Amino acid sequence: MNFTTYANGTTEGFCVVKTVEEKVNVKGVPYLDLTLSDSSGEINAKLWDYKASVHGTYEAGECIKVRGTVTHYNGTEQFRIERIRPINESDNVDVASFVPSAEYSGEAMFSSLMSYVDSLKDAELQTITRAIMEENREKLLFWPAAFRLHHAIRGGLLYHTLSIVKLASAVCRLYPAVDRDLLLAGAILHDVSKIDEFDVSNLGIVKSYSVKGELLGHLVMGAVRIDQKAKELGISEKTATLLEHMIISHHGDPEFGAAVRPMFLEAEILSQLDTLDATVYEITNAVSAVEPQAFSARQWALDNRKLFNHGRKPSVPKANLE
Repeated sequence: MNFTTYANGTTEGFCVVKTVEEKVNVKGVPYLDLTLSDSSGEINAKLWDYKASVHGTYEAGECIKVRGTVTHYNGTEQFRIERIRPINESDNVDVASFVPSAEYSGEAMFSSLMSYVDSLKDAELQTITRAIMEENREKLLFWPAAFRLHHAIRGGLLYHTLSIVKLASAVCRLYPAVDRDLLLAGAILHDVSKIDEFDVSNLGIVKSYSVKGELLGHLVMGAVRIDQKAKELGISEKTATLLEHMIISHHGDPEFGAAVRPMFLEAEILSQLDTLDATVYEITNAVSAVEPQAFSARQWALDNRKLFNHGRKPSVPKANLE
């Protein structure tokens, strides 16, 4: 976190409330359990002996100033809050600078994706992909890809999507049996219904899952979106069904949310590339938090593994999207 630490050990700074929940300890005393974030990352925080009348009330997406000390609990850093307040005009801070963001602008990533849409030779695939992208452009420019884990940053959805599209394009050059138009269209659209899965603040931070996100998830909503748009545009059922299958199968295994396993080559490649990009991001993100020759904390999303920073190259969760 980009906080200032003083000689007496006190640390303070500005940040965004990513999550907040009021709980009670074993003695029945209320406390706040928060996740605080800024452009450098996030940290779990606790405000013990919480009294709303004294400390105020807070919600996800709110910008605050905190003071306290950094401690360690179960091998991870935790921030013990001593003072907390909302930011005010006299603080003169740019709240957007607190938000972890993709290193490329939403406009640049959207434009790059649309250049791939332009390259599609199949008229039906180009038409439906263009229509869905353009009608959702406003949200896509800043939407994160996740609540937590991979690409849970402002602009993370386009960042993740463009990474996969570039990987897919390289695969097509290597394997001539792959239908390039089908794979790229599926890659571009595979996560687009995450714009309906999350409740996101204007800062690009996920506040919670939406009701439809909890009940349906972005795979089902994505397939429904394609079905509806295909009927509206007169796209053939054959084309729509192939895209729908790629959407509902791209998590690979029903254990991880897929409705079915991939049943044709392009669907399998999309699933594998989706896993690859997410894994690269999660590993580099975890390893970047520790010094060379040290291990990360256990990562529950990666089979509860500890990860080793060998130090041979700087570990940063970034992709070269140029």
